[in-house]
Amino acid sequence: MLAAIGLSLALVLALWFVTHQTVLSTLNEGAQNEVDVDIAGLVDIYASNGVEELQSRIADRVALTPSDGNTPHYLLADNAGKPIAGDIAAWPELDPMVSETGIIRIGASSEGFARAVQLGPDLKLVVARRIDSNRNVLRSVALAFAIGGTVFVLLVALLGRIAALNLQRRIGQINLAFRDPARERDFATKENGDEIDELTAHSAAALQRQRDLMEAYKETSEQLAHEMRTPLSHLDNRLLKALKEGPAPAVAERLAEARAEIRRLVQTLESLLDIAASKTRRGDRSGLERVDMSAMIHRICDLYSGSAEETGHELVWHLEPGVMIEGEERQLSRLVTNILDNALKYVPPGGRIEVTLTHGPELVIADDGPGIAPSDRTRVFDRFYRGRASMGDVNGSGLGLALARAIAERHGMVLELDDTEKGSSFRLRR
Repeated sequence: MLAAIGLSLALVLALWFVTHQTVLSTLNEGAQNEVDVDIAGLVDIYASNGVEELQSRIADRVALTPSDGNTPHYLLADNAGKPIAGDIAAWPELDPMVSETGIIRIGASSEGFARAVQLGPDLKLVVARRIDSNRNVLRSVALAFAIGGTVFVLLVALLGRIAALNLQRRIGQINLAFRDPARERDFATKENGDEIDELTAHSAAALQRQRDLMEAYKETSEQLAHEMRTPLSHLDNRLLKALKEGPAPAVAERLAEARAEIRRLVQTLESLLDIAASKTRRGDRSGLERVDMSAMIHRICDLYSGSAEETGHELVWHLEPGVMIEGEERQLSRLVTNILDNALKYVPPGGRIEVTLTHGPELVIADDGPGIAPSDRTRVFDRFYRGRASMGDVNGSGLGLALARAIAERHGMVLELDDTEKGSSFRLRR
């Protein structure tokens, strides 16, 4: 709209300039023609009747109209410039020998277009037409363009604003299709619709198809998880019954290990499903609510403080109050607990774990433990990747940090590992 206003303003100014130059040229040409016709008549009078008749005719013409009127002005003089007849006070700087033309002063404040001619050996004549009225004509033209141009620019601005609002409304329909693809029928292509209507309908249809695929994927994943959990649960129950029958100690130990392995498989399966669900819902704002991160993290830290005390760790937290975010509290809690679990697992007893939350929001969970090797830092968030510090942990699956990053991406945030010389520092930010 601003570009249209600027373009229309430039167009009005260009048209005014062209009109101004055309009108000025026409007025000057008219004055020149009038002067030439007047000189031709006076030359003919001089040739036919001599100087006395010429003086008489010039005197008559000057006397017909006041000297300050919009009339011809004359000066008949000898070669020395001494006036003989006419109302121009002094000979202008025009060369009569070449019939020179130019703008001269007439009176105290007037100007005129003049031509000088040589009539005889010691006689020259200059005839002028005042052009003061040209200024009034040009002012009228400028005023007309100013008024008309203002109206034109305002109309362009109004029409541009109407067009912009209409385009904004129609783009809003596309955005609505992205926010609520289930309303596909509301975005059907109109019979006489244009490209934007067609784009709206296609966007809604594509999003609905994507939603259907995600629903089918979710149902398949849940069904697969159910089919896997059921036999694993049955197997775990059989192992438990076998343990209750009092087998030999070596057999009981193996049965307990098998049960632990089953629980680890179920946990891994659930983590994989959670990662997939978080990634598929990345950027999806549905289901998000206002979450008080300050209160949520305070509860988690308060809960973990007991465990930290038992394991000989120092857990401290600094939380700015009132840090709010749009999200799912259950998932955000899992993100925080996964990082805290890693810290309590790998930081030796006596180590310090510090949780800091500031507005942004920005959450930092840092420790002074052994840290993560530089070679592992680029892959620590990969699924199933376990760094050298965790190789001896048979219970780990390598999915905790992968799930934490997937949850962060689901909420439009970034989870990264700071480059620290000692310990590790995980940062969650926008």
